[in-house]
Amino acid sequence: MPTTISVVGGGASGALTAAHLLRRATDPDLRVVLHEPAPVPARGVAYRTTDRRHLLNVRSRDMSALPDEPGHLVAWAERTGRPSDPVGFLPRATWAHYLTDVLEESRRSSVATLEVRRESVVDVAPASGGRFLVRGRDATTEADRAVLAYGNLEPRPLRTEQGAVPDAPWHVGSAWDAAALAALPRDATVVLVGSGLTAVDAALSLLGDHPARRVVMLSRTGLLPHSHLPSPCSTSWATPMPSGPLTADGLAAHVVGQIARARHHGVCWRSVVDGLRGATQRTWTRLEGSERRCFLSRHARHWEVLRHRMAPGVAARIRGYVDAGRLQVVGGGLAGVEDLGTRCRVTPGGGGESVVADAVVNCTGPTTDLDATTSPLLASLRRRGLVVGDPLGLGVRCTPEGAVLRADGDLVPGLHVVGPPRKGALWETTAVPEIRSQAAELADLLLAG
Repeated sequence: MPTTISVVGGGASGALTAAHLLRRATDPDLRVVLHEPAPVPARGVAYRTTDRRHLLNVRSRDMSALPDEPGHLVAWAERTGRPSDPVGFLPRATWAHYLTDVLEESRRSSVATLEVRRESVVDVAPASGGRFLVRGRDATTEADRAVLAYGNLEPRPLRTEQGAVPDAPWHVGSAWDAAALAALPRDATVVLVGSGLTAVDAALSLLGDHPARRVVMLSRTGLLPHSHLPSPCSTSWATPMPSGPLTADGLAAHVVGQIARARHHGVCWRSVVDGLRGATQRTWTRLEGSERRCFLSRHARHWEVLRHRMAPGVAARIRGYVDAGRLQVVGGGLAGVEDLGTRCRVTPGGGGESVVADAVVNCTGPTTDLDATTSPLLASLRRRGLVVGDPLGLGVRCTPEGAVLRADGDLVPGLHVVGPPRKGALWETTAVPEIRSQAAELADLLLAG
């Protein structure tokens, strides 16, 4: 009888998982079913953009879909007539085309079968013999194993000190609503709630399209992501991790100390942060739950500013907008929003000056808390007890290898997660270099079992 593996979600996580299953398959009776409602797979939230000003924030040499072929993306770019600088930063839309080609190439060369079902999965239910019924709105797939690769969830709805921001014409609920951003007046004043990479992308689109627009980024910290250097740091830096129990404060102090030591030796802080990348997941697993919570409340945003950096070209554009007075970055968070009809008055926290705006855009980034999502699939899985949230609201409770855990800690045999849902177990799990390794390792695990 053929073996069926359902991959629920066809964005980067799902497409990478399907590709690695196909590339590793030796059984011609294997059927990989990729469930994705979009017309073309490999177009998740991050890579659906068509704005070529939205660049990868990782160099091309590090964005191969295949962990055992690090030059694969650069070779593809050269072969297809696209920019192939290994240390450059490609448009995210280009990487989406690359991943689509990788999936198609994997399908053509595989002994297994790929079936792409254009559907949103609304439920995954246990079936006899340890199988699963993967239910779309119009059809059901019976699968031997299922992989939840739903990627990044919609952002948490905006709230102020007075409550939820009202559903009004000026309220744009997601920075990825390209049509809503494009429809704003040419001279609009726009408040972006958030100052991370999502807000940076929104600012590039808003300010680059019309020179009379003005943007205010409003976040708790008022911190923008740092920039990559035009060329990689020439000196690496290996940080020895302390032995024994770790605390969040102690870990933060250790990293700050390493940055100071590196500076003393003429080494850029970026080398320290990049050198920690391979150890981040192992370090996270060593932190007790209370220390993870401490890290989230005290240190997470500062780490993200250092870790998730802008491409140099993006950073130059953002600096130019700031210098020209078209972009302002304000700290203190969102204190209040007053509905003025077609416009609104936005008040930052900390006594900052209010802004009359044509739009408020939610750029707070994806939610990770299953309690805050309206996903029908996750709601069904939680009602069945197949999936529970991570204790810190960072995704699905699972092992570091992605095996889903019930509330009592028992495994759900045959059910796995890949990519962002593993954040509670690994912390560093949203970037392609981590997801491609997860996809390859999970493919080996599923095909062996």
